[in-house]
Amino acid sequence: MTTETTFASLGLAEPIMRAIADAGYTTPTPIQAQAIPQVLEGGDLLAAAQTGTGKTAGFTLPILHHLSTQAAQSKPGRPRCLILVPTRELAAQVEESVKTYGKYLSLTSMVMFGGVNINPQFKALKSRVDILVATPGRLLDHMGQKTVDLSGVEILVLDEADRMLDMGFIRDIKKVLAVLPKQRQNLLFSATFSDEIRTLANGLLHNPKSVEVARRNTTVEVIEQSMHRVPQAHKRDLLAHLIKHHDWQQVLVFTRTKHGANKLAEKLIKDGITAAAIHGNKSQGARTKALASFKDGGVRVLVATDIAARGIDIDQLPQVVNFELPNVPEDYVHRIGRTGRAGTTGSALSLVDDEEMSYLRDIEKLIKRSIVRVEIEPGFVAPAKADLMSDERPPRPPQGRGGPRQGQGAGRGGQPGGRSGAGRSSQAKPASAGAQPAGGRSGAPGQSTQARKPRPQAALFSAKPGTRGH
Repeated sequence: MTTETTFASLGLAEPIMRAIADAGYTTPTPIQAQAIPQVLEGGDLLAAAQTGTGKTAGFTLPILHHLSTQAAQSKPGRPRCLILVPTRELAAQVEESVKTYGKYLSLTSMVMFGGVNINPQFKALKSRVDILVATPGRLLDHMGQKTVDLSGVEILVLDEADRMLDMGFIRDIKKVLAVLPKQRQNLLFSATFSDEIRTLANGLLHNPKSVEVARRNTTVEVIEQSMHRVPQAHKRDLLAHLIKHHDWQQVLVFTRTKHGANKLAEKLIKDGITAAAIHGNKSQGARTKALASFKDGGVRVLVATDIAARGIDIDQLPQVVNFELPNVPEDYVHRIGRTGRAGTTGSALSLVDDEEMSYLRDIEKLIKRSIVRVEIEPGFVAPAKADLMSDERPPRPPQGRGGPRQGQGAGRGGQPGGRSGAGRSSQAKPASAGAQPAGGRSGAPGQSTQARKPRPQAALFSAKPGTRGH
């Protein structure tokens, strides 16, 4: 594709083009320009791009085109397209994109995730549902109660497949695949192209086309990355100082633990800075309210764990802070990808304790660049020892991947789950720069504190000859 590509040249149906125009978009992002024609051709696709580059619109637009132009018998609770995502917030975001771009079509959509009452979902499934966006755990709940019929699925999308693997959803995915029609179109979208993703693709996809917009695990070039070397005990006070000194009005802060997120938010509020925390122990209502307040400016600082933040898609978010570095270096790429979206600029600052230097080296090795070391401003005065808050929990030791599933839907052990919010209170559109739909992703409950271990290929899929998609 050339830089001259426009949405008008992609051959999308007129009602979809009208919705795109209403949103103010004319030029597709690179991932959209390459993925949309491939999806329209009807074959399987393996696609990867940096977070914030528009993957969601890259598959929702051609899916809407296909479903609206190909007549099919519809039945209650029998979707034609299934989009699996790892978290609640992302599910809500994807379904919002479906509604935005399909508003002039007669297609219907539904979002399904845990952490909320399942009864309204039962009711919705008694009507026609063309596109179902779901987290794996809650979908299995419905499958077990026979309230959803997946026999008519024409298109399967695995969105943020890398996070699916990280969260241990592979067994759930295999259970879903077992009941899907063998003849279907499979689309696998991922923020990163790991070797595990390629193994997954080999078992799931049939002669797929491949789209990779950026080299593996790159960070967005427009994001200014820097770090302060600071003892863990001084981080809370330093962050409060930086927010006030630089007059930051909208800051997304990442912590490694849910407990740490709560304590940091409390500290900032005590220092006169409006803040809220979101993580897996928060109710869906509380998370939705906190995110809405952060978007509309009612809260200056949103403190989040990795999973909970993966669904956050905010236009022109200026500042991301890593209060603690993640154990898994790929999570750094996802974290800072919350800023610098769709061509806008952004800043990512990391507060690094001496014990985190090994994490920093792993991150720099992954992104193939050094993060700029910056001296702390002279105006910051470290707190006296007696004033330090001493309720920090020690960092959890790294654990192997594929452990207990995180972010699972309620109704399965009562755990809040899959990444998708009860809906977003305001539409998050990509920045006007380049007039591109961003459609980035984002995260949910629980936390990713697990160190990566090699995953045996046989544990993913054992594709038998002639058995497509299983």
